[in-house]
Amino acid sequence: MIYTISYFILIVYGLIMALIFLYSLMQLQLLKGSLRTRKKELTNTNVSKKIDVNTLPKVTVQLPIYNEQYVIERLLESITKLDYPKNLLEIQVLDDSTDESKNLIAKKVTELQQKGIDITHMHRSLRTGFKAGALKEGLTKAKGEFIAIFDADFTPNPNWLHATLCGFTEHSVGLVQTRWGHLNRDFSLLTKIQALALDFHFHLEQGGRNALKHFMSFNGTAGIWRKSCILDAGNWQADTLTEDLDLSYRAQLKGWKFKYLDHIETPAELPIFMDAVKNQQFRWNKGAAENFKKLATQLIKNPKTPLKTKVFGIFHLFNSSVFLLVFLASLLSLPMLIIKNIYPEFMGIFNIFSFLAISMLIFFICYWVIFKRVYGGGFANFIKYIQLFFSFFSISMGFSLINSIGVLEGHLGKKSPFVRTPKIKIEGKYFSKKNSKYNSKKVHWSTYLEGVMIIYFLVALYLDVVYKDLGLLCYHFMLLSGFSYVFLKTIAFNKP
Repeated sequence: MIYTISYFILIVYGLIMALIFLYSLMQLQLLKGSLRTRKKELTNTNVSKKIDVNTLPKVTVQLPIYNEQYVIERLLESITKLDYPKNLLEIQVLDDSTDESKNLIAKKVTELQQKGIDITHMHRSLRTGFKAGALKEGLTKAKGEFIAIFDADFTPNPNWLHATLCGFTEHSVGLVQTRWGHLNRDFSLLTKIQALALDFHFHLEQGGRNALKHFMSFNGTAGIWRKSCILDAGNWQADTLTEDLDLSYRAQLKGWKFKYLDHIETPAELPIFMDAVKNQQFRWNKGAAENFKKLATQLIKNPKTPLKTKVFGIFHLFNSSVFLLVFLASLLSLPMLIIKNIYPEFMGIFNIFSFLAISMLIFFICYWVIFKRVYGGGFANFIKYIQLFFSFFSISMGFSLINSIGVLEGHLGKKSPFVRTPKIKIEGKYFSKKNSKYNSKKVHWSTYLEGVMIIYFLVALYLDVVYKDLGLLCYHFMLLSGFSYVFLKTIAFNKP
């Protein structure tokens, strides 16, 4: 009986490692595409050229807001500095606030209207459809041919509209997405690893998919849509937590093209509290799983989509489920350690698993390429990268539990409200405790499970020493470190 269970565990673990290995190979392909995009942009001398002022279209800028009293003034100041003719620019503040933010916005909007700026304050007493509902309602009154969207923590540069509108060279282009920058990248270890993950997503994944002409996604902000594209694709829908990914795939399945402009950086604020980051991660990963359930079949059956694009699209929609694979692999690592030492006849299989672990080396190379693009190369930066990468990898595994819960809920169809990520006006290393009222004080039940994981991997480390297994010793130490960091930072509440 024990032998049969051991054999079953080996099979499951092998399948998990194989899927993770395939995922890493897909990332390697995206890296090739990303490098191609980078080379093209570096040799293109016209990337910043403005479009003909005589053909400028009407643009509506939508600002979806929910209780953002700390950053709303910074946002409005940034948007009103956009270098664009006033008669061709409309600003919609889509406000679902339930606190003093509503009055603050009303006052600021009135001041701007008196200066001749076309800005409207649209307040909803009910958050029907959450962000998707607000965007959809605003769209019914939008006068612009193009719709730019910014979340509350973003600060676009004045030339942003001119630079992005250059991307609509063909009528078939429905969206232009820009890269996120980070106002507080070096605030803490937590913001550094978030920045690394987002840099990887934009430079490698978005750039790679776009270069290879595969489906990519709108990132919910710092992008500009052709209004007719939104309407043709079925408008904003609120049946998933990632309405941006949903609309993106529906639009591309209808034949619309997307463009990603890596050279245009749109600065934004990274969350500094662990609970806020976990809520954001949960929403993103659950929403992605919901979209896999909603769109995967449509993607596979779509006759106009090339086979290769379908494969990359399935992996894209499946991205969040990798966290579930990572969590299962970490859980199974302890019984695998025991099986390895009880049944030496399985050693050949373990050698194969060691080969599949090359996926970590692939990730290491991919992330180094992106790190070098942001920080520069050289031996000193490489040492910094090694330290950051293993911290990032450990903490990512620590996030795997909450992300796995989100993925499972998404696949199982369990609905949950849209929990927005609080912004508190962090720039550089400056932080004021008075700006932390939006941070949650509640402990989610998953946090207690993270505490259990700490005990679990302490046991695993003990057995690593007993069995003298150095390979799994390093792995279990990373897992212990990651779950400990996430657990302790979560219960620390307002301590960034």
